[in-house]
Amino acid sequence: MKLRDLWGRSLARRLVLLAAVWSLLVLVVSGLVQTALFHQASVTRFDDDLYADAQSLFAGSSVDDQGQVVAPPLTDPAATRAYSGTYWEIAEPAGARLHAAVRSRSLWDSELQPPPGGLAALQAVPGKMIYYTTVGPAHEPLRTAAMLATLPGHAAPVIFMTAEDLTPVEASSKRFALETAVSLIVLGVGLILVVLIQVRVGLGPLFALQREVAAVRTGKADRLDGDYPAEVEPLAAELNALVAHDQEVVERQRTHVGNLAHALKTPLSVMLAEAERHPGPLAEVVSRQADAMRDHVDHHLRRARAAARSQAPRERTAVAPVLEELSHALERIFQDRAVTIDWRCPDGLYFQGERQDLLEILGNVLENACKYSTRRVKAEAKPMGSDRMNIVIEDDGPGLPSERRAEVFKRGERLDENEPGSGLGLSIVDELARAYGGGAALSDSTLGGLRVVLDLPRAES
Repeated sequence: MKLRDLWGRSLARRLVLLAAVWSLLVLVVSGLVQTALFHQASVTRFDDDLYADAQSLFAGSSVDDQGQVVAPPLTDPAATRAYSGTYWEIAEPAGARLHAAVRSRSLWDSELQPPPGGLAALQAVPGKMIYYTTVGPAHEPLRTAAMLATLPGHAAPVIFMTAEDLTPVEASSKRFALETAVSLIVLGVGLILVVLIQVRVGLGPLFALQREVAAVRTGKADRLDGDYPAEVEPLAAELNALVAHDQEVVERQRTHVGNLAHALKTPLSVMLAEAERHPGPLAEVVSRQADAMRDHVDHHLRRARAAARSQAPRERTAVAPVLEELSHALERIFQDRAVTIDWRCPDGLYFQGERQDLLEILGNVLENACKYSTRRVKAEAKPMGSDRMNIVIEDDGPGLPSERRAEVFKRGERLDENEPGSGLGLSIVDELARAYGGGAALSDSTLGGLRVVLDLPRAES
């Protein structure tokens, strides 16, 4: 696994992981060093006691008239119990080995092990103490101190050895290691929590900047107004400049579209007026073609405006008021047929776009549904995730065969020549919906007629 895959794309995750790895490394090394130092200190204190016992044994020893080494009357009761873990021994060289001359009763019939290297190691440093770890008569770990020295009246050198069970020291070291590990784990968890809080607080301005940018994107705000630290303030200023530039570009596009509409519609109006003043076959052709050109101009200008708005979707429109307004207007228009529109929309549902575009989309579909319905039209808006919504419009009319549904989205296509209209209604709906990244789909309605499903962008409430 690559380091980038482990870190991911989150800056907070990287900071936390770096702090966690570093803290873990420091705590582990610290724990190992502390445990080693504690064990070393314990063994050193242990060796000091062994040194004192060996010196007492050496200082109190003597040689009798027969040349035999006599041990001092040591008072440690542990040395009188067999295999108690406290031992001493006075040994003499026997060739390359050692022979016990006097030993504590705790050794019973055993002897202490010589240091690594045997007699030669002791002869190399006469008068100095050698410490080593070996195995005792009860198979316990022994810490042993041995020293080669000479006694007055004794020709051969004498080896003084004291030993004690190392088990308490090992147990104490293990207990210290366990307590240290628990303490460091608690400390590590606390450090990670502190790092999490530090990262959260430290990156707070970036999170706030993200929320403000989202508010600008969804139309809740026009610019970034937060008070940011010196490191983030330049980024916020650049984002505000980008938003202002984007708004300026959109306004220029709208102005250009309006100027183009005026420039094209004025000559067309003049042509239509002249055709009306001079009736005849040519005038009829001119009038018919001018009307078609004006419809095409309106269509393309409408599409251009929608595309410009969708590129900067900071406008948002409440859906419920638009449905209510259109329903009342269309019920009055079709009151001679007693058409009723049953509309439903949850509170707080917003269209990510301008009100005029939503009016045009829903107005065309609802008008088409009322036109072909018997009496009943149903409209329901519902959210489809955090950024999409569906508006479903159904009627109880004759419906439309599935093989002919694709034709209604063609510009100028009219499937019923008995009804008035230019045939641009549903094509406008489809193109406006597509300009906003959505679309329109047709299917059979549960009411018996046609069902239109509009997929549109949703703004946050």
